[in-house]
Amino acid sequence: MELRSFKVKKGIEKAPHRSLFKALGLTDEEIHRPLVGIVNSFNEIVPGHKHLREIAEAVKKGVLMEGGTPLEFPTIAVCDGIAMNHDGMKYSLVSRELIADTVEIMTMAHGLDALVMIPNCDKVVPGMLMAAARINIPTIILSGGPMLAGRVGDDKIDLSTVFEAVGAVSAGKMSEDELLMIENNACPSCGSCSGMFTANSMNCMTEALGMALPGNGTIPAVYSDRVRLAKYSGMKIMELLEKDIRPRDILTKEAFDNALAVDMALGCSTNTVLHLFAVAHEAEVPMDLDKISQISENTPNLCRLRPAGPYHIENLHDAGGVMAVMGELNKRKLLDLNVTTVTGKTLGETIYNYKVEDHKVIASIEKPYSQTGGIAVLKGNLAPDGAVVKRSAVAEEMLRHRGPAKVFDGEEAAVEAIMKGRVKKGEVLIIRYEGPKGGPGMREMLTPTSALAGMGLDKDVALVTDGRFSGATRGASIGHVSPEASAGGPIAFVEDGDYITIDMVEGKLDFEVDENILKERIKKWEPRESKAKGYLAKYEKIVTSASTGAICLS
Repeated sequence: MELRSFKVKKGIEKAPHRSLFKALGLTDEEIHRPLVGIVNSFNEIVPGHKHLREIAEAVKKGVLMEGGTPLEFPTIAVCDGIAMNHDGMKYSLVSRELIADTVEIMTMAHGLDALVMIPNCDKVVPGMLMAAARINIPTIILSGGPMLAGRVGDDKIDLSTVFEAVGAVSAGKMSEDELLMIENNACPSCGSCSGMFTANSMNCMTEALGMALPGNGTIPAVYSDRVRLAKYSGMKIMELLEKDIRPRDILTKEAFDNALAVDMALGCSTNTVLHLFAVAHEAEVPMDLDKISQISENTPNLCRLRPAGPYHIENLHDAGGVMAVMGELNKRKLLDLNVTTVTGKTLGETIYNYKVEDHKVIASIEKPYSQTGGIAVLKGNLAPDGAVVKRSAVAEEMLRHRGPAKVFDGEEAAVEAIMKGRVKKGEVLIIRYEGPKGGPGMREMLTPTSALAGMGLDKDVALVTDGRFSGATRGASIGHVSPEASAGGPIAFVEDGDYITIDMVEGKLDFEVDENILKERIKKWEPRESKAKGYLAKYEKIVTSASTGAICLS
């Protein structure tokens, strides 16, 4: 087998290179074997990543058992929860591009033969998937796994419970002592936050795409099964290398269609739209919002996991996991079973032995929670290029809504108004200049949505933004409005009192304004002057619209 690493270790002219490998303590035997990069996003800041040293060691053992030489290197990770509701959130989405770039740089500079990537939280998973598609050498994803749900009395809680409790305290519905009890118990273990938030959504997508072994998205971080899965992933990468199975053999159009169907069935975060677009771009697979809308209309929603329902990822795991969901979808022939996966088998062969163990958690395809998917794409004169909403987490009475706009230029002003009780039932909050360029960085807005939910307004107030939402958000929260305000999109011209019409059933998002008045507003509008510095300034210049995945083009 012709190894890529031969370019850094074979022949007399590579004696200096081998000398440097020997400086690491590697023997001739280790240098001769395939060099497998172990990409570890461990750090001591992100709760989902604090245990990844142990996971990486288990992966290395698997690689060693099958005759490879594991070489570990790091990349960055941002905790969206800690970065939330301050300038730190501007750096969350943009980290996705840096992660992909750092993996590419380390892999190409050192001639590695294969990769095992160890992400866990929000932007790290898609960043690594983007790198896998871009580099296209044998690769497997092995995440750190989800956090266990917290408990207060008989109630299961999670991070979104804490955010919502802040709103309840502000509304006088909860004491600060009760808030402290929730704060102390919501996050009881390491791992990615325990609901179907963005991190777990994307970890489930790695299975649905075929880039991870079964269980990767759902085995809790603290289970011994997670360590065993790490060893198996280390062993499996050697088989993928031997068979020369590469990411682009797996990340095909059919695989993305499968992943979108699973996305709709699970009711994943709206951020999966951004991230699947970005991964598809790297894999050179065409994708657009119309495709997502089509798959959503044809795919039943089978799961109501937090924040859409009472269940957590640990419940999904006990019920059969992602593979069981795929098996259920296959009963209606909604998947292509012939696609290749990192198991070395087809998807059909992979899901054959999985079944649903609890139909309360994974509904039967015959009795789904809804006949359409968990994410809806909306279009109209407010969002000509589209917007997205987690429809499965919206109260029935808010699927259709018409109300007057209350406009805010930025998240902070909106949060202040909500916390001070200046938001009225029936209103539609517009938060603009938070898009990929306008932020820059397209901040998640869990604080305003959670405050509304905690105050009991999530069934009365809608929120529309060119920014984005955490997967932990529930309520009529519509994001990714495109074109964004900073690009002169229609959302820039909405004023207080304009009526907004939302129809998540028909997929429409419009604002009502006289055509002549709108023309006058457009004439008066001027682009906002950017104040971005450093990396954000660079990002602002090259990032594209949310409707194309907020990808960066040089």
